[in-house]
Amino acid sequence: MLVNLVQCHGGSALDRAARSRSESPVLRGARTDSIGFARKSVSRVYVLDVHPLCYRGSKPDSSEFLWWMRAFLRRIVLDDPVIAVFDGEFGNDYRRKILPAYKAGRRKFKPLDPSFKWTRGLEASFSRFQCFLRQCNIPVVKVDNAEADDVIATLARQVNDRSLKAVIASPDKDFKQLVSENVELLIPFADLRRWSFYTVKDYVEQHKCEPGIELGLRCLLGDAADGVPGVPGFGRKTALKLMRKHGSLENLLSAAAFRTVGKPYIQDALKEHSVLLEKNLEVLSLRRDINVELPVEWCLSRDKSNDLAALQWLEKELEMLQRV
Repeated sequence: MLVNLVQCHGGSALDRAARSRSESPVLRGARTDSIGFARKSVSRVYVLDVHPLCYRGSKPDSSEFLWWMRAFLRRIVLDDPVIAVFDGEFGNDYRRKILPAYKAGRRKFKPLDPSFKWTRGLEASFSRFQCFLRQCNIPVVKVDNAEADDVIATLARQVNDRSLKAVIASPDKDFKQLVSENVELLIPFADLRRWSFYTVKDYVEQHKCEPGIELGLRCLLGDAADGVPGVPGFGRKTALKLMRKHGSLENLLSAAAFRTVGKPYIQDALKEHSVLLEKNLEVLSLRRDINVELPVEWCLSRDKSNDLAALQWLEKELEMLQRV
């Protein structure tokens, strides 16, 4: 696991400014870090899915991360705690053993380069992103052999275990299966160029049922982008009707085994593709047992006094990369 291990290139002005800040007044009863910043209790923790923010459509674009982070820090989180999660090396292997086609078409990127070689592309930008996050007092987590989605799901569970609300900042629809009274989504809508919260209320308004059906719904429909096949001939209307009635994929398959689902073609399709659906369930279920720890400090208020300087630094770094 990587946690705030990336150091900024040389002794940057950003680092020197952070070290030279004077101590702020200490609030009574608050936890204080090494430079005197008072760490207050909070009601929510944001968990940031970094990788999807680095794309404009399907194309890698480092400037997108800068744009979304500027809006995220200035308008949304303020001093609430944030945890940033990167994809680990070989993170897809677990699911590819179950379904070899899983994300087979995704572009592969080189490991993060801590030496800050001046090269183009996301490979060079990732190191700068980590440095930027560190300067914003945002811990960085990267667990090898684990997908970021599973790390985020695990951290969200641990946040809830501390009686706090978890807010997952990501455009990934996989996280809808986690939506509850204690887990919200914060979705970046590229066409609107704004972040938007997504809650249980939003899910119910959209689907006319509770979020508990989401995983089964995705198993029935599949996910072409991730190489997960759905049940042939099943459209969204049919899948929604089945999930609203049965509540979960397990209940649906149990009913199909006793031929109590309904129309013959649906009954036959579920029986024929039951093995596929069981694989989909294993592949699409987010794991919440990844070996990652949530320190108490990550659930206290964040010192945001360096955000503006960090954003300016990252903008200059990315401009330099474009000129190389």
